[in-house]
Amino acid sequence: MSKPALLLIDLQNDYFPGGAFALSNTEATMEAIERAIRYAQARGLPVIHVQHVADAKQGIAPFFNVDTEGVKIHPRILAAAPDAHVVVKHFADSFERTNLHSTLQALGATELVLCGMMTQNCVTHTALSRQADAYERVTVLTDACTTVSEMLHAIALHALSTRVNLIDSASNW
Repeated sequence: MSKPALLLIDLQNDYFPGGAFALSNTEATMEAIERAIRYAQARGLPVIHVQHVADAKQGIAPFFNVDTEGVKIHPRILAAAPDAHVVVKHFADSFERTNLHSTLQALGATELVLCGMMTQNCVTHTALSRQADAYERVTVLTDACTTVSEMLHAIALHALSTRVNLIDSASNW
């Protein structure tokens, strides 16, 4: 029997108003993500925070620097999923040099459901990761992702459309 896991990718303060790199449409995206979290929790499905932390060895990054408010997971997301595992990453692909795959395996996940920021970068790289190929299905919640503009978001989703399942957060998954 398949078991999806919900991945909450880079829902960090720097991407919201007042952060170092605020994205487009964050309030509506946040509401869709909260809806997806409630859906997963109601079904007993695993929820995982994926948190990007800039690699200090590469110098100061424009955002997600260690020990800043911006690197922290947004408080509404933490409140919605307080017991979710946290996987820290340093690359766009959430699997790259992280314990994400082993965490998913330990939780019995056989499918991936992705949401978060930025659609054309970390969401796309995670969805298309070679390690994501190990899962029965990869789904991106289209309204639970955003980036710097609606146009770039739409372009990224269109590019993903031939490789992954695209659905609205209100759909059954």
